[in-house]
Amino acid sequence: MKKTLALVLVLTLAMCLAACGAGAEKTAVRVGSLKGPTTMGLVQLMHAEETANDYTFTMEATPDALTPALVRGDLDIALIPANLASVLYNKTEGGLQVCAINTLGVLYVIENGDTVHSVADLAGKKIYSTGQGATPEYGLRYILAGNGLDPDKDVEIEFKSEAAEVASAMLSEEGAVAVLPQPFVTSVLMQNETARVALSLTDEWDTIGNGSAMITGVAVVRKAFAEENPEAVQAFLTEYAASTAYVNENPAEAAEWIVEMEIVGKAPIAEKAIPACNIVCITGEEMTTKLSGYLAALYEQDPTAVGGALPGDDFYYVAE
Repeated sequence: MKKTLALVLVLTLAMCLAACGAGAEKTAVRVGSLKGPTTMGLVQLMHAEETANDYTFTMEATPDALTPALVRGDLDIALIPANLASVLYNKTEGGLQVCAINTLGVLYVIENGDTVHSVADLAGKKIYSTGQGATPEYGLRYILAGNGLDPDKDVEIEFKSEAAEVASAMLSEEGAVAVLPQPFVTSVLMQNETARVALSLTDEWDTIGNGSAMITGVAVVRKAFAEENPEAVQAFLTEYAASTAYVNENPAEAAEWIVEMEIVGKAPIAEKAIPACNIVCITGEEMTTKLSGYLAALYEQDPTAVGGALPGDDFYYVAE
């Protein structure tokens, strides 16, 4: 009788605890991201059955489509270009904080030939690129100058409005040289056997060695949301780090999700591109060091690239 009663009490307690756990409310977190490598590291979390927070995900094709919702407060966390994070920090008077670097450089110099083996070899060449007035231009100029080349005199940079136009030139023009992001690089290489990756702008940036890094995307959080929900933000960073690790370690499965979300058209391209997309989740002091140095390099070229002023220390979200 005593054993039966004890068993009933144990079962009752277990049911109560289960009910309490089931009834515990999760924090609603609205996450916005961009179609491309900055979302590729998020796909495992987007497909997870159990999460610490109650996530709502929105993916847009361009930053212009995402920014208004972030500024209005319709999003809590957003994955956006690194320099845009600084611009919005200045526009909102410190209303946003960066909580993670999510993508390092995804830009590569590719060549339809075999003449470029160092930055010095770009001298005298025409380079096709996208991103005039944005990361591709700033990154290329920084690396050229860091290797003793004048971007306005020693090379000819011909800008195209879209990466697809640059990719087209690489498929049709013998000897062409271009700066392209992933996954367009992989797409070109799979279609043109004479094309090759000549240089990684990420590696070349690191070679210059100022302690920073070439950064494509970051995750930002509204400062008010972070102050009100520190545990939810930390839970997101933990789950996001796990998601990026899963994508890097399981590219075949992640590629299927990436195609399902129409980020990349074909799974073989997505699978092959993942290792070259530099998908990361860097937080804390390492994030601060790498990103502050990157923004300083952009600021030296064009202050408007970071919103007219370098962000203050409060721009960098570091959990206590």
